[in-house]
Amino acid sequence: QLQLVESGGGLVQPGGSLRLSCAPSGFTLDSYAIGWFRQAPGKEREGVSFISSSGGRTSYTRSVKGRFTISRDNTKNTVYLQMNSLKPEDTAVYYCAAHRSLWTLISSGRPDYWGQGTQVTVSS
Repeated sequence: QLQLVESGGGLVQPGGSLRLSCAPSGFTLDSYAIGWFRQAPGKEREGVSFISSSGGRTSYTRSVKGRFTISRDNTKNTVYLQMNSLKPEDTAVYYCAAHRSLWTLISSGRPDYWGQGTQVTVSS
């Protein structure tokens, strides 16, 4: 079965850091743009950060710019989201998603593959 698997979520205090990982099962990521999305209770899902298949282009939603960094290591078939200076409002389930087109991934929110999500909770 082709799917994405996230890891690295957890409970962290405000100001702390976490690194999320996204790895595929059954395929390789090097032809896919990857996006990180999140959904907090009672809120709509939002796109957080995106990276092109080569890693040459990245984008971030305004609320995480300067705090989050997306990267990929195609030799390890993994995409990362480094999250620093975490705030309580970052609390959500984080999902990674893949599509061959970065533009389609960003504009449609309809990827070819979704992960199952990993919980990030920022609380003292």
